[in-house]
Amino acid sequence: MTGSGRVGIGVIGAGVISMEYLGNLTSFPDLQVHAVGDLYPEAAAARAAEFGIATSGGPEVVLEHPDVEIIVNLTIPAAHVEIATAAVRAGKHVWSEKPFSLDRESGRALLAEAEAAGLRLGCAPDTFLGAGLQTARRMLERGDIGEPQSALTLMQSPGPESWHPNPAFLFQEGAGPLFDIGPYYLTALVQFFGPIARVGAFGSRSRLQRTIGSGPKAGEVFDVTVPTHVSAIAEFEAGPSSQSIFSFDSHSGRPPLVEITGTEGVLSVPDPNTFAGTIGVRTGSDEGWREVPAVGSTASRGSGVLEMARAIRAGRPHRAPGEQAFHVVDTMVSITQSIEEKRFVDIESTLAQPPALPEDWDPAAETL
Repeated sequence: MTGSGRVGIGVIGAGVISMEYLGNLTSFPDLQVHAVGDLYPEAAAARAAEFGIATSGGPEVVLEHPDVEIIVNLTIPAAHVEIATAAVRAGKHVWSEKPFSLDRESGRALLAEAEAAGLRLGCAPDTFLGAGLQTARRMLERGDIGEPQSALTLMQSPGPESWHPNPAFLFQEGAGPLFDIGPYYLTALVQFFGPIARVGAFGSRSRLQRTIGSGPKAGEVFDVTVPTHVSAIAEFEAGPSSQSIFSFDSHSGRPPLVEITGTEGVLSVPDPNTFAGTIGVRTGSDEGWREVPAVGSTASRGSGVLEMARAIRAGRPHRAPGEQAFHVVDTMVSITQSIEEKRFVDIESTLAQPPALPEDWDPAAETL
Protein backbone atom coordinates (compact mmCIF):
# COMPACT_ATOMS: atom_id res chain seq x y z
CA MET A 1 0.00 0.00 0.00
CA THR A 2 1.43 3.38 -0.96
CA GLY A 3 0.15 6.89 -0.58
CA SER A 4 1.00 10.47 0.24
CA GLY A 5 0.04 13.01 2.84
CA ARG A 6 -1.19 12.08 6.29
CA VAL A 7 -1.31 8.36 7.08
CA GLY A 8 -4.75 6.94 7.82
CA ILE A 9 -5.14 5.11 11.13
CA GLY A 10 -7.79 2.77 12.50
CA VAL A 11 -7.90 1.36 16.03
CA ILE A 12 -9.27 -2.04 17.02
CA GLY A 13 -9.75 -2.39 20.76
CA ALA A 14 -11.44 0.32 22.83
CA GLY A 15 -10.16 -0.67 26.27
CA VAL A 16 -8.31 1.46 28.82
CA ILE A 17 -5.02 1.62 26.88
CA SER A 18 -6.84 3.05 23.85
CA MET A 19 -7.33 6.33 25.71
CA GLU A 20 -3.61 7.03 25.86
CA TYR A 21 -3.05 5.89 22.29
CA LEU A 22 -5.91 7.93 20.85
CA GLY A 23 -4.97 11.01 22.83
CA ASN A 24 -1.61 10.93 21.07
CA LEU A 25 -2.60 9.59 17.65
CA THR A 26 -5.26 12.31 17.23
CA SER A 27 -2.69 14.98 18.14
CA PHE A 28 0.06 14.00 15.69
CA PRO A 29 -0.35 16.12 12.53
CA ASP A 30 1.11 13.40 10.27
CA LEU A 31 -1.72 11.00 11.19
CA GLN A 32 -5.48 10.93 10.66
CA VAL A 33 -7.55 8.55 12.80
CA HIS A 34 -10.58 7.44 10.78
CA ALA A 35 -12.24 4.67 12.80
CA VAL A 36 -12.45 2.79 16.10
CA GLY A 37 -13.67 -0.80 16.29
CA ASP A 38 -14.33 -3.22 19.12
CA LEU A 39 -16.15 -6.51 19.74
CA TYR A 40 -18.48 -4.30 21.79
CA PRO A 41 -19.55 -1.60 19.30
CA GLU A 42 -20.97 0.58 22.07
CA ALA A 43 -17.47 0.79 23.62
CA ALA A 44 -16.03 1.78 20.24
CA ALA A 45 -18.75 4.41 19.79
CA ALA A 46 -18.03 5.94 23.20
CA ARG A 47 -14.30 6.09 22.53
CA ALA A 48 -14.79 7.54 19.04
CA ALA A 49 -17.09 10.23 20.39
CA GLU A 50 -14.58 11.10 23.10
CA PHE A 51 -11.88 11.84 20.50
CA GLY A 52 -14.01 13.18 17.65
CA ILE A 53 -13.50 10.20 15.35
CA ALA A 54 -16.08 9.84 12.59
CA THR A 55 -16.56 6.07 12.34
CA SER A 56 -17.05 3.35 14.94
CA GLY A 57 -18.50 -0.14 15.21
CA GLY A 58 -17.23 -3.70 15.21
CA PRO A 59 -13.70 -4.62 14.07
CA GLU A 60 -14.97 -4.92 10.49
CA VAL A 61 -15.50 -1.14 10.19
CA VAL A 62 -11.76 -0.69 10.65
CA LEU A 63 -10.70 -3.64 8.51
CA GLU A 64 -12.90 -2.47 5.63
CA HIS A 65 -12.29 1.30 5.87
CA PRO A 66 -10.74 2.46 2.57
CA ASP A 67 -8.70 5.27 4.14
CA VAL A 68 -7.13 3.22 6.93
CA GLU A 69 -3.52 2.30 6.11
CA ILE A 70 -2.31 1.22 9.56
CA ILE A 71 -4.47 -0.72 12.00
CA VAL A 72 -3.51 -0.21 15.64
CA ASN A 73 -4.28 -3.50 17.36
CA LEU A 74 -5.11 -2.91 21.04
CA THR A 75 -6.94 -6.16 21.70
CA ILE A 76 -6.12 -8.62 24.50
CA PRO A 77 -2.83 -10.54 24.04
CA ALA A 78 -4.57 -13.78 23.07
CA ALA A 79 -6.19 -11.99 20.09
CA HIS A 80 -3.13 -10.09 18.85
CA VAL A 81 -2.15 -12.54 16.10
CA GLU A 82 -5.74 -13.19 14.99
CA ILE A 83 -6.51 -9.49 14.55
CA ALA A 84 -3.13 -8.70 12.99
CA THR A 85 -3.59 -11.52 10.48
CA ALA A 86 -7.06 -10.26 9.58
CA ALA A 87 -5.62 -6.78 9.07
CA VAL A 88 -2.87 -8.07 6.79
CA ARG A 89 -5.45 -9.99 4.76
CA ALA A 90 -7.41 -6.75 4.48
CA GLY A 91 -4.32 -5.10 2.98
CA LYS A 92 -3.37 -3.02 6.01
CA HIS A 93 -0.12 -2.43 7.87
CA VAL A 94 -0.39 -3.34 11.56
CA TRP A 95 0.86 -1.94 14.84
CA SER A 96 0.12 -4.25 17.81
CA GLU A 97 0.33 -3.82 21.54
CA LYS A 98 2.77 -6.22 23.17
CA PRO A 99 3.34 -9.09 23.13
CA PHE A 100 3.62 -9.69 19.39
CA SER A 101 2.39 -13.26 19.85
CA LEU A 102 2.17 -15.84 22.61
CA ASP A 103 4.18 -18.53 20.82
CA ARG A 104 6.78 -18.94 18.12
CA GLU A 105 4.59 -20.72 15.56
CA SER A 106 1.86 -18.09 15.23
CA GLY A 107 4.41 -15.27 15.34
CA ARG A 108 6.45 -16.77 12.50
CA ALA A 109 3.31 -17.34 10.44
CA LEU A 110 2.24 -13.72 10.89
CA LEU A 111 5.68 -12.42 9.87
CA ALA A 112 5.65 -14.62 6.76
CA GLU A 113 2.15 -13.57 5.72
CA ALA A 114 2.93 -9.87 6.09
CA GLU A 115 6.18 -10.22 4.15
CA ALA A 116 4.41 -12.05 1.33
CA ALA A 117 1.82 -9.28 1.19
CA GLY A 118 4.41 -6.51 1.23
CA LEU A 119 2.96 -5.06 4.44
CA ARG A 120 4.62 -3.84 7.60
CA LEU A 121 4.25 -5.05 11.16
CA GLY A 122 5.16 -2.93 14.16
CA CYS A 123 4.80 -3.69 17.83
CA ALA A 124 4.96 -2.13 21.27
CA PRO A 125 6.69 -1.34 23.45
CA ASP A 126 7.68 1.92 21.82
CA THR A 127 8.99 3.29 25.12
CA PHE A 128 12.50 2.74 23.76
CA LEU A 129 11.82 5.59 21.32
CA GLY A 130 11.43 7.99 24.25
CA ALA A 131 14.05 10.47 25.34
CA GLY A 132 15.26 8.37 28.28
CA LEU A 133 16.28 5.18 26.48
CA GLN A 134 17.34 6.96 23.28
CA THR A 135 19.70 9.22 25.24
CA ALA A 136 21.13 6.17 27.02
CA ARG A 137 21.64 4.41 23.71
CA ARG A 138 23.46 7.40 22.20
CA MET A 139 25.73 7.52 25.26
CA LEU A 140 26.56 3.84 24.85
CA GLU A 141 27.24 4.20 21.14
CA ARG A 142 29.63 7.10 21.59
CA GLY A 143 31.55 5.20 24.27
CA ASP A 144 30.67 7.19 27.42
CA ILE A 145 31.28 4.09 29.59
CA GLY A 146 33.71 2.36 27.25
CA GLU A 147 32.82 -1.00 25.71
CA PRO A 148 29.49 -2.29 27.11
CA GLN A 149 29.98 -5.58 28.97
CA SER A 150 26.85 -6.48 30.92
CA ALA A 151 23.45 -5.38 32.20
CA LEU A 152 21.45 -5.83 35.38
CA THR A 153 17.65 -5.36 35.27
CA LEU A 154 15.26 -5.64 38.22
CA MET A 155 11.47 -5.41 38.24
CA GLN A 156 10.21 -6.38 41.68
CA SER A 157 6.68 -5.85 42.95
CA PRO A 158 4.15 -7.71 45.11
CA GLY A 159 1.88 -8.09 42.07
CA PRO A 160 -1.04 -6.09 40.70
CA GLU A 161 -3.92 -7.97 42.36
CA SER A 162 -4.16 -5.43 45.21
CA TRP A 163 -5.10 -2.56 42.89
CA HIS A 164 -6.15 -4.06 39.54
CA PRO A 165 -9.94 -4.64 39.39
CA ASN A 166 -9.64 -7.72 37.16
CA PRO A 167 -6.11 -9.13 37.57
CA ALA A 168 -6.59 -12.88 36.98
CA PHE A 169 -5.34 -12.77 33.37
CA LEU A 170 -2.07 -11.22 34.55
CA PHE A 171 -1.27 -14.45 36.40
CA GLN A 172 -2.06 -16.89 33.60
CA GLU A 173 -0.67 -18.01 30.25
CA GLY A 174 0.44 -15.10 28.11
CA ALA A 175 1.13 -12.86 31.09
CA GLY A 176 2.85 -13.19 34.44
CA PRO A 177 5.73 -10.79 35.11
CA LEU A 178 7.72 -12.23 32.19
CA PHE A 179 5.22 -11.70 29.36
CA ASP A 180 3.50 -8.65 30.89
CA ILE A 181 6.54 -6.62 31.98
CA GLY A 182 9.44 -8.46 30.36
CA PRO A 183 8.98 -6.94 26.88
CA TYR A 184 9.92 -3.46 28.16
CA TYR A 185 13.22 -4.66 29.61
CA LEU A 186 14.13 -7.16 26.90
CA THR A 187 13.36 -4.66 24.12
CA ALA A 188 15.58 -2.10 25.83
CA LEU A 189 18.40 -4.64 26.14
CA VAL A 190 18.07 -5.59 22.47
CA GLN A 191 18.26 -1.90 21.60
CA PHE A 192 21.46 -1.54 23.61
CA PHE A 193 23.24 -4.81 22.79
CA GLY A 194 21.57 -6.26 19.68
CA PRO A 195 20.00 -9.73 19.38
CA ILE A 196 20.12 -12.37 22.12
CA ALA A 197 21.94 -15.66 21.45
CA ARG A 198 20.91 -17.87 24.39
CA VAL A 199 19.17 -17.77 27.76
CA GLY A 200 19.00 -19.69 31.02
CA ALA A 201 16.35 -19.19 33.71
CA PHE A 202 14.66 -20.28 36.90
CA GLY A 203 11.04 -19.63 37.84
CA SER A 204 8.74 -20.10 40.82
CA ARG A 205 5.28 -19.35 42.22
CA SER A 206 4.96 -18.16 45.80
CA ARG A 207 1.23 -18.95 45.83
CA LEU A 208 -1.04 -21.10 43.67
CA GLN A 209 -3.97 -18.74 44.24
CA ARG A 210 -4.35 -15.01 44.82
CA THR A 211 -7.17 -12.74 45.98
CA ILE A 212 -8.48 -9.61 44.25
CA GLY A 213 -7.97 -6.67 46.59
CA SER A 214 -10.10 -3.89 45.11
CA GLY A 215 -13.05 -3.08 42.86
CA PRO A 216 -16.31 -4.97 42.38
CA LYS A 217 -14.55 -8.37 42.41
CA ALA A 218 -12.69 -7.73 45.69
CA GLY A 219 -12.36 -10.91 47.68
CA GLU A 220 -12.59 -13.26 44.70
CA VAL A 221 -9.86 -15.91 44.51
CA PHE A 222 -8.19 -16.88 41.23
CA ASP A 223 -5.60 -19.46 40.15
CA VAL A 224 -1.97 -18.62 39.39
CA THR A 225 -0.78 -20.79 36.49
CA VAL A 226 2.56 -19.20 35.48
CA PRO A 227 5.77 -18.36 37.35
CA THR A 228 5.42 -15.18 39.37
CA HIS A 229 9.18 -14.87 39.91
CA VAL A 230 11.61 -15.31 37.01
CA SER A 231 15.39 -15.04 37.21
CA ALA A 232 17.03 -15.05 33.76
CA ILE A 233 20.48 -14.65 32.30
CA ALA A 234 21.10 -13.90 28.64
CA GLU A 235 24.11 -13.91 26.34
CA PHE A 236 23.98 -11.56 23.36
CA GLU A 237 25.33 -12.29 19.88
CA ALA A 238 27.75 -9.36 20.21
CA GLY A 239 29.21 -10.71 23.46
CA PRO A 240 27.63 -8.84 26.43
CA SER A 241 25.45 -10.62 28.98
CA SER A 242 22.56 -9.65 31.25
CA GLN A 243 20.95 -10.74 34.50
CA SER A 244 17.23 -10.02 35.02
CA ILE A 245 14.58 -10.50 37.67
CA PHE A 246 10.90 -10.19 36.80
CA SER A 247 8.84 -10.66 39.95
CA PHE A 248 5.31 -10.34 41.30
CA ASP A 249 6.53 -11.88 44.59
CA SER A 250 8.58 -9.07 46.10
CA HIS A 251 7.77 -6.43 48.73
CA SER A 252 11.17 -4.75 48.37
CA GLY A 253 9.74 -1.43 47.25
CA ARG A 254 12.78 -1.01 45.03
CA PRO A 255 12.13 1.07 41.89
CA PRO A 256 12.78 -0.56 38.50
CA LEU A 257 16.47 -0.83 37.71
CA VAL A 258 18.45 -1.03 34.48
CA GLU A 259 22.22 -0.71 34.83
CA ILE A 260 24.72 -1.12 32.02
CA THR A 261 28.34 -1.81 32.95
CA GLY A 262 31.12 -0.95 30.52
CA THR A 263 34.89 -1.15 30.58
CA GLU A 264 35.12 2.50 31.75
CA GLY A 265 32.00 3.03 33.84
CA VAL A 266 28.34 2.34 34.63
CA LEU A 267 25.15 3.75 33.13
CA SER A 268 21.88 3.90 35.09
CA VAL A 269 18.98 3.87 32.63
CA PRO A 270 15.43 5.18 33.24
CA ASP A 271 12.52 2.79 33.78
CA PRO A 272 11.98 1.16 30.34
CA ASN A 273 8.20 1.40 30.85
CA THR A 274 8.49 5.18 30.58
CA PHE A 275 9.47 7.63 27.85
CA ALA A 276 11.40 10.19 29.91
CA GLY A 277 13.73 10.10 32.90
CA THR A 278 17.25 11.04 33.87
CA ILE A 279 20.33 8.98 33.08
CA GLY A 280 23.02 8.40 35.71
CA VAL A 281 26.62 7.80 34.73
CA ARG A 282 29.61 6.91 36.86
CA THR A 283 33.14 6.57 35.52
CA GLY A 284 36.40 6.07 37.39
CA SER A 285 36.87 4.49 40.80
CA ASP A 286 36.66 7.75 42.79
CA GLU A 287 33.93 9.60 40.92
CA GLY A 288 30.30 9.76 42.09
CA TRP A 289 27.18 9.52 40.01
CA ARG A 290 26.55 12.30 37.49
CA GLU A 291 23.07 13.00 36.18
CA VAL A 292 22.49 13.49 32.44
CA PRO A 293 19.14 14.90 31.30
CA ALA A 294 17.28 12.97 28.62
CA VAL A 295 17.10 14.58 25.19
CA GLY A 296 14.33 13.76 22.72
CA SER A 297 10.62 13.06 22.53
CA THR A 298 8.42 12.15 25.50
CA ALA A 299 5.23 11.88 23.44
CA SER A 300 4.27 8.51 24.99
CA ARG A 301 2.41 5.52 23.51
CA GLY A 302 1.68 5.80 19.83
CA SER A 303 5.11 7.26 19.03
CA GLY A 304 6.01 3.97 17.35
CA VAL A 305 2.91 4.17 15.15
CA LEU A 306 3.95 7.64 14.00
CA GLU A 307 7.56 6.59 13.41
CA MET A 308 6.32 3.64 11.33
CA ALA A 309 3.93 5.85 9.37
CA ARG A 310 6.71 8.29 8.48
CA ALA A 311 8.95 5.36 7.52
CA ILE A 312 6.26 4.02 5.18
CA ARG A 313 6.05 7.36 3.40
CA ALA A 314 9.85 7.62 3.22
CA GLY A 315 10.33 4.03 2.05
CA ARG A 316 12.80 3.20 4.83
CA PRO A 317 12.72 0.57 7.61
CA HIS A 318 10.85 1.51 10.79
CA ARG A 319 12.42 1.25 14.22
CA ALA A 320 9.96 -1.04 16.03
CA PRO A 321 9.54 -3.83 13.46
CA GLY A 322 7.72 -7.10 13.91
CA GLU A 323 11.06 -8.94 13.68
CA GLN A 324 12.27 -7.19 16.83
CA ALA A 325 9.03 -7.92 18.69
CA PHE A 326 9.12 -11.56 17.57
CA HIS A 327 12.72 -11.87 18.78
CA VAL A 328 11.57 -10.67 22.20
CA VAL A 329 8.72 -13.23 22.16
CA ASP A 330 11.16 -15.93 21.07
CA THR A 331 13.37 -14.95 23.98
CA MET A 332 10.48 -15.08 26.49
CA VAL A 333 9.32 -18.45 25.19
CA SER A 334 12.92 -19.68 25.46
CA ILE A 335 13.12 -18.40 29.04
CA THR A 336 9.96 -20.36 29.83
CA GLN A 337 11.45 -23.41 28.09
CA SER A 338 14.64 -23.05 30.11
CA ILE A 339 12.64 -22.96 33.36
CA GLU A 340 10.74 -26.10 32.39
CA GLU A 341 13.66 -28.06 30.93
CA LYS A 342 16.37 -26.80 33.32
CA ARG A 343 18.88 -26.04 30.58
CA PHE A 344 20.21 -23.21 28.44
CA VAL A 345 18.15 -22.55 25.32
CA ASP A 346 19.55 -21.10 22.08
CA ILE A 347 17.55 -18.31 20.44
CA GLU A 348 16.96 -19.08 16.76
CA SER A 349 15.60 -15.70 15.67
CA THR A 350 17.73 -12.61 15.15
CA LEU A 351 17.30 -9.07 13.84
CA ALA A 352 19.10 -6.14 12.34
CA GLN A 353 19.40 -3.54 15.09
CA PRO A 354 17.52 -0.36 14.04
CA PRO A 355 19.43 2.93 14.29
CA ALA A 356 18.85 5.37 17.14
CA LEU A 357 16.40 8.23 16.61
CA PRO A 358 17.79 11.66 15.75
CA GLU A 359 17.77 13.94 18.80
CA ASP A 360 15.46 16.37 17.03
CA TRP A 361 12.79 13.79 16.08
CA ASP A 362 9.55 15.68 16.74
CA PRO A 363 6.13 13.99 16.81
CA ALA A 364 4.43 17.39 16.81
CA ALA A 365 6.00 18.42 13.49
CA GLU A 366 4.00 18.22 10.26
CA THR A 367 6.31 16.39 7.85
CA LEU A 368 3.98 14.63 5.39
